Amino acid sequence: MTFDMKTLLAGFDCPACGKHHTGKLTDCRIGRGALDALPELIRKFGGTNAFVLCDEDTHRAAGEAVLSILENAGIPHTEHIITRTHPAPDERIVGEAVMHCPAACDIVIAVGGGVINDTCKILAAARKLPDIIVGTAPSMDGFASATSSMERDGLKVSLSSKCPDAVIGDTAILAKAPVHMIRSGVGDMLAKYVSLVEWKIAHLLLGEYYCPAIADLVKDALDRCVKAAPAAVLGDEAACADVMEGLVLSGLAMNFAGLSRPASGMEHYISHILDMRALEFGTPADLHGIQCGAATLYTIRAYETLKKQCPDREKALAYVKNFSRNDWFAYLRSKLGHGAEAIIAGELKEKKYDPAKHAARLEDILSHWDEILSIIDELPSSEELERFMKTIGHPTTGAELGLSDDDMHEAFLMAKDIRDKYVLGRLLWDLGLLA
Repeated sequence: MTFDMKTLLAGFDCPACGKHHTGKLTDCRIGRGALDALPELIRKFGGTNAFVLCDEDTHRAAGEAVLSILENAGIPHTEHIITRTHPAPDERIVGEAVMHCPAACDIVIAVGGGVINDTCKILAAARKLPDIIVGTAPSMDGFASATSSMERDGLKVSLSSKCPDAVIGDTAILAKAPVHMIRSGVGDMLAKYVSLVEWKIAHLLLGEYYCPAIADLVKDALDRCVKAAPAAVLGDEAACADVMEGLVLSGLAMNFAGLSRPASGMEHYISHILDMRALEFGTPADLHGIQCGAATLYTIRAYETLKKQCPDREKALAYVKNFSRNDWFAYLRSKLGHGAEAIIAGELKEKKYDPAKHAARLEDILSHWDEILSIIDELPSSEELERFMKTIGHPTTGAELGLSDDDMHEAFLMAKDIRDKYVLGRLLWDLGLLA
């Protein structure tokens, strides 16, 4: 089917899976001068007194313009600027937002990207308020999602929050964003190569819900972003609009599916591990999308290695027989510190390492191996992807992120435990090949 933003925002009956898809985002304005629609949107959602949240950078990028527009429109407002440099998306920033949002405010305006966006979605959900996102950079795919990627008790988690009511992407603002942030948005889109393949494999092996129409929506958005990326990193407004729209569509796809499968997989969880280690030990961390882009390349290389393997039932069964869950938990604690406890608690509940469950999964893998290989063939080659990333200046190695080869490999090993989701790391473990 043909996807246009108007149809997607209205919701539609899906001919592919039979469900009615609705994304909860009801308005999206992307283009030069889109910010001028802010008063109209505030009134559309019944707002009369706005709470504006930004940080020092996003205040300069768009916050000042937002305040001017609100003043000229006669809309009362309160602004709070997060003054910490690179604030973490954690309990502290959520508490700060809650404490500075006056009771009289009846609509939330997030001016910024990931951290500001996710914080405002939690605030809006808690206060049951409408929420408008004013993007300042096409840097991540969470603009239209109904979850917030946060650090809670040392673990990177996706919290159910609230899908924004509207997203504004003024290209005059987006095109002036730091080029590293634009690359981050592209990197977050590149991750869809892996997430879509893993969604299809999980559907094949575990019977997870899968919708070809949603997958096609994400593929189309990804293709547009890849084509636009070289011009976007040079500050071309039309290209930045394409990247921004792709990021919004990815968020919508997650809402349509009711899960994060269309947009995140193994590569996102590698990024989450890197974030958790940075939180616990102060190791280097980069923008989420940058880490996802580099992890996508790393993951595709691992898939290429897997394609050369011949599954061996006896080897896989022996691997699992010799696997010590307690030793693995000790390893997680040594590499993640406090953040390991939430992961361990999840495994004690999921029991994915149970030998009987493994044996059943292994038989499914072996009987569907040719189909799995066919799905993996949908990935671009690592050489092709690396060439593209280098043309836009996107990091392709751990070293460019300030990380060693061991850092990247250890993150890869642990990524399978972040969520109860079947990703490459779990497939490799099931085959006795994760080492």
